[in-house]
Parts: sequence; structure tokens; C-alpha cells
Amino acid sequence: MKKLVALMFLVLGTQLGSTQVELPTKFGKGIQAYGKDSTFYMKFGMRFQNLFSNEWAVDNENDGTGELIDYSSNFLIRRARFKFDGYAYTPKLKYKFEMGLSNRDNGGVASEFNNGPKFILDALIQYNFHKNFSIKVGQGKLPGNRERVISSGNLQFVDRSRVNSRFNIDRDFGITLMNHHTISGDFIMKEVFSLSQGEGRNITAGNLGGGFDYTFRAEFLPWGNFKSKGDYSGSDLKREPKPKLAIGVTYDINDNAVRERGQNGSFIFDEVEMTRNYLGKTLQTIFIDAMFKYKGFSLMGEFADKQTSDGDPVVMNELEEEIGTFYTGHGLNLSVGYLMKNNWEIAARYTIINPDEVVANDETEYTVGLSRFIVGHKLKVQTDISYRDVTNSKNKLFWRVQVDLHF
Repeated sequence: MKKLVALMFLVLGTQLGSTQVELPTKFGKGIQAYGKDSTFYMKFGMRFQNLFSNEWAVDNENDGTGELIDYSSNFLIRRARFKFDGYAYTPKLKYKFEMGLSNRDNGGVASEFNNGPKFILDALIQYNFHKNFSIKVGQGKLPGNRERVISSGNLQFVDRSRVNSRFNIDRDFGITLMNHHTISGDFIMKEVFSLSQGEGRNITAGNLGGGFDYTFRAEFLPWGNFKSKGDYSGSDLKREPKPKLAIGVTYDINDNAVRERGQNGSFIFDEVEMTRNYLGKTLQTIFIDAMFKYKGFSLMGEFADKQTSDGDPVVMNELEEEIGTFYTGHGLNLSVGYLMKNNWEIAARYTIINPDEVVANDETEYTVGLSRFIVGHKLKVQTDISYRDVTNSKNKLFWRVQVDLHF
């Protein structure tokens, strides 16, 4: 890891010899570099989140007392990221490269990832080839649910909801075509189509399922664009002077997926004589989401539904033995917040998860959060407390505190 970081700074230093470097005049803007001939621009930034989390089980089973039991706590670096973005040759040719350095970013080691850590989050090239049409190639987030596409550094709460963690379609490698146009007046429509491998990020073993992932998304902004891309940022930090609304719909087909949640989760395979035979099913996912902001008030809602094409999430091998289960079902997430004039925000979130019966138990989670935005999302302190009601299991209580710093 140390060698990798040192190499990044060595390359950066070498490139700066033929550029004009501009230190930020305002905190949170990163370090910017321009080519002397104006053929490239690069912005370098970093961020990290330090988290303190606490968890209790609730003794609610078999006429329990309701007392808090089984306490556990954890101090950890939730996220640590390096990010480069800018343009090359022409402002129409943009790029983004982001690395995750914390252990939570890297995930586990497996043969599908060449038994190495998954450092690379995004590696994208985007070209604006005609008017409002752009094409994007590489690894990055698919155009799925709004909460997932919102950067983890711009969240309203300490972290995303359970609807996102159970049903999102996450990052993948592929090609994305984007367009936007004005229907009439301030009414804007955006369309996105993505074709990707379907196995998730940093896969080195090839297309294990043999199929591809197809993602279609349409967005509608009846009252025009939000300030500073606020439709993809938690909380109304810009205090929109006029009501703003964004509605999005996504339909995703992951043909012959071989991971439990599509781009995430364990791989599903039958191992015979030391050889893995990956067995998959086609996953179909629908997202419907909305974001509303006005004068410090914000409201976001998301609905997710994921199913297998045959309606059965269980995977059997040739011997009729169960070897895996896809995470299918549906969920709803609603959040609301109000940003006060002193940049303190209070927010609340309601989340319900209804997995298919053979997959997991139903969950309902209630969250209340408090945030202090010192320099917007670039420097903030957040805390939230959640109560999770789990059917046929012990309920849980969570309390988290997190400091978020972006350079």
C-alpha cells in the first residue's frame, strides 16, 4: 500500500513539471493543475470518514424484557479515498479515477479478483460527442437508485439506508450513453442506458455468467435543474429559493447473474473436482425514486424491487442440492430533513425491507439524525440513532458518530 501511494505522488509530481498548479482559494476544492497549452486539466482530492459505531441487541424474543443486551462498539476508518478528475486534450473528453484505501473499501480477497484487494472504485472516460449526448466507458456506478449514485461524502445521514445495501446495482465495467433535453419551459428530461459485464467491480476472471447487464434510466425535472447538482446530494445546503423536484425510474436486467445481489454478494457456484461451475439466474430490478428541495427542506423517497426471471431465488445444482440464494424482494426508503440557518440539520428516515420468505426476515428501521455542516459536505460531523425491528429475530439499536473531511 505504501509503495502504491508513493508511486501516485511521484507520477503527480512528474506531471506538474509542465503545468500550472493552482492551490485552492477555498477549502474543499482540491488541488488543480492546468496544462500550459490548455490541453488538459486535473483536480486532485482526498477524503476520509472516521466512524464510531455502537450496537445493541434488544431482548424482545420469547416474552423478553426488552432490555438492551450484547453491546458492541467499533472505531474504524469507514472510507478513505484518492480522486483525480478533469479533462484530457479537449474539455469534451473528461475522466475520473478514484481509489478506495480503507479495508472497508477494498472488500475480501477471492480468486475472481485475482486474489488481490479491490483498490479501484472508478476508472472512467467520458466523451461529449454530439450536443447533449455523451458516452462513458470504464468502471463506475451504474445509473441505479438515487441514494447509491449520491457520493458517500454527500449523504444526509452517516450512511445509506438498508434499501440501498440490499438492492442496489452498484459499480460495474461497461459503456454508458447519456442524453438530456428540455421538453418545454423549465421541464428537463434525462435518459441513460448502460451495457456492462454484470459481475461488479475489479473482476479479473472474465464474464463468469456469460450474460450482460442492461440498465435503462429516465429522469424528469419539471421545475428545472437543482443548484450545484443538488438532485444528487443529500440535504438542501443551497437552500433552493424555488421548489425543485427530480423523479427517476430505472429498469435493470442482469442476464445470468452469478452473485447473490447481482454486482455484489457471494458468488454462486458448484465446485466439482476443484473446478468452479458458476450457476446463475437473470435478475430484474426496478427503482423508482424522487428528490425534493425547497428553502432548506429536503425530501427523498425510493422504492426498489428485485426478482429472478423464474420467480425462484434459490439455485440448485444437477443433484438438486441448494448451492445459493439470490437476494430478492422489495423495499421502501423515505427520508426528510430541515437545514437550519446555523447549518445544523435534523433529519429522519423510515426504511422497510421485505425480502422473499426464503431469503431473509422482514425489517423495519427508524432513524433520526443530526448533522453540523461546518463547510458543507466537505467538513461535517454527523450522528444518528436507528432502531431496527426484525421479524422473528432480535431487534437492534444502533448509534453512530462520524467526522467527514474532504480536501
